[in-house]
Amino acid sequence: MRRTTLTLPAAPLGPENPLPALRPLDEVHQIDDRTRAGLPDQMARQVAYEPLRSILPTRLRDAYTRERVTTELDAIVIENDRLRATVLPGLGGRVASLFHKPTGRELLYRNPVFQPADFALNGAWFSGGIEWNIGATGHTTLSCAPVHAARVPAPDGSGGEMLRLWEWERLRDLPFQVDLWLPDGSDFLYVGVRVRNPHPHPAAVYWWSNIAVPEDARTRVIAPAEAAYHFGYERTLRRVPVPTWQGVDHSYPLRGDFAADFFYDLPAGARRWIAALDGTGHGLVHTSTDLLRGRKLFRWGAGAGGRRWQEWLTEPGTGGYAEIQAGLARTQLEHVRLGAEEEFSWLEAYGPLSADAATVHGDHWAAARGAVAEALAAALPRDRVDTAYRTWLVSADAEPKEVLAEGSGWGALELERAGYELPGTPFAPASLGAPQQPWRELLRTGALPTPQPARPPGTSLVSRPWRELLETADADVLVDPHLKYHLGVAQWHEGDRSQAVRSWERAIEISDWWPVLRCLAVADQTDGHVNRAADRWLAAFRGALGEWRAATAAEGVAAAQEGVPGPDAAPAPEGVSGLGAALGPDAQVVDARAADAQAAAEWRSALAGLARETVGALLAVERAAEAHEVLTALPDQVRARGRFVLLEARVLLATGDAAAARALFDRGFEVADLREGEETLSETWYAIAEGLVAAEPGASGLDPAALRARARTDHPLPERYEFRMRPS
Repeated sequence: MRRTTLTLPAAPLGPENPLPALRPLDEVHQIDDRTRAGLPDQMARQVAYEPLRSILPTRLRDAYTRERVTTELDAIVIENDRLRATVLPGLGGRVASLFHKPTGRELLYRNPVFQPADFALNGAWFSGGIEWNIGATGHTTLSCAPVHAARVPAPDGSGGEMLRLWEWERLRDLPFQVDLWLPDGSDFLYVGVRVRNPHPHPAAVYWWSNIAVPEDARTRVIAPAEAAYHFGYERTLRRVPVPTWQGVDHSYPLRGDFAADFFYDLPAGARRWIAALDGTGHGLVHTSTDLLRGRKLFRWGAGAGGRRWQEWLTEPGTGGYAEIQAGLARTQLEHVRLGAEEEFSWLEAYGPLSADAATVHGDHWAAARGAVAEALAAALPRDRVDTAYRTWLVSADAEPKEVLAEGSGWGALELERAGYELPGTPFAPASLGAPQQPWRELLRTGALPTPQPARPPGTSLVSRPWRELLETADADVLVDPHLKYHLGVAQWHEGDRSQAVRSWERAIEISDWWPVLRCLAVADQTDGHVNRAADRWLAAFRGALGEWRAATAAEGVAAAQEGVPGPDAAPAPEGVSGLGAALGPDAQVVDARAADAQAAAEWRSALAGLARETVGALLAVERAAEAHEVLTALPDQVRARGRFVLLEARVLLATGDAAAARALFDRGFEVADLREGEETLSETWYAIAEGLVAAEPGASGLDPAALRARARTDHPLPERYEFRMRPS
């Protein structure tokens, strides 16, 4: 095991969005009550069990761009004489590569770039490798976040080492660990996983290990099933035969036109496995102990939208990929109940597999399944996996020998609050930092300190224990709205929305502080008061804009007086922030510059998020002129983003200037934070097209259906804007 770096083109993540995510991003994996009523009883119960109300207390990651620069990413390599695995502790513990030495094959889809896209529950996600999805339906909020990593003695008694990854998952407040090791001479990477519930109440658990594998026309995905639950982006879930349904063999990912999930219905007692094999019968197999019951194929499909998304997530010339996955439930729409002070644990194995190509790709599905099952039994017998699991479980509490990477301080804060005993996964006090400091003060003194002036608000904590601390906290309610602001966020998250509004209204009596106005705007819109919501959003944006301008002016004056670069200066070099006091005046200048740059980036993120919401709210009540004013008030660096070019096109369309809106599309732009399943680009394009056709001579006699058809014929959607994942 060794530390190293992985050098590749990477787009910077940017700061977190400081606006509390009171509503979840649109998660595509949802079904209606009628569909759920037709599911098997256990599946229906688990689909309905503890759905996510918001992504709080985590924050959105939406400030990334598509401007990639050569970057060195911290990596940890574990290897034996057969396999080499490369892990990225700074990016959720992603296994970026699994290389089989004897054959010279890369077993995973290895993305040659790091390009965030809006797929995770909190936004930023990237494709490739093996990811550990925990929390709730969707890609984990830890996709682009650091996790703790350390060396631990290997469980087989060989004297070797195991890599332990661990973190505190904040959506469900659950600690988890992922232990990876390579026994001597093994062709399989072993992964032991444990999710613990230290609380005196049950918790909802979600887990899916997501494996990206190379894809071409001959790639076939095989699992021991004759049926699957198909989920399409029309948001339907239905049981279908495997492999052929509606005349198409869907075990070949490129034979379908549109993106889809196939959740295989594995028979009770059957060995859990899934494999992706190429035209020669070679590829990767995943197997596990029985607790990890679910298996899934995700395919992008061969249609234009799927191809465009694949291009979007990497660089031109890169091959495509599919995903094979393994989870705790049959489908990813479900959450599983974990009892109070209990844990889930299992073992996974990843490795190469070869089977007879003619049988694998033959017409007989049972024979293809049998060939893969036989090859797996020869390469890694089922009882060997079970034995490895029992051996590992004895070592799951082993204390780390050497810390290799640090994650967040949120686990340490929870241990300080509740005193949990979590052997094997130390959340050390040294990991506590500035984001946790106000909450430590609340724990110690019973008062939430007033935050640093002229900065967007800090993170809100929302679990029941923190809400109770906020409800009993000391505060000068006559002059400080911050306590009521954070209390309202916690109440909103817990579903006590009327009480949240009362807390925010009490805060607004103290001050028209823009974060509170924005929270009230969200509440108004949720309750259907769209005009009042637009008023409050506009007031919040103007308040934030004024505060930002005042802060920028003040920092510029202070910087000039002290000889420190102002808030728009370049950020400090990596690793120098915080060293000023120790290294003297020159270092203090660098430290001040880094702090100013961070503040400027936070403000840009806050203004961008607020403007996006405000423009949408104003357009919803036909106030396009004010929406235009919001866009023109943004910093140039923000307004130039593709998301705001798209909003400008929508504003122009709302004012009746379809030609000017079309000119923006013709000029070209990219919406870096385009959401998975989002169809705003195509919807706006066709709305503009209809406006152009309606303005043509003789078009007044067209009925709406004819107008729509002609717009689509005369103005086909350019490929660069084609991201639709379902039939149009």
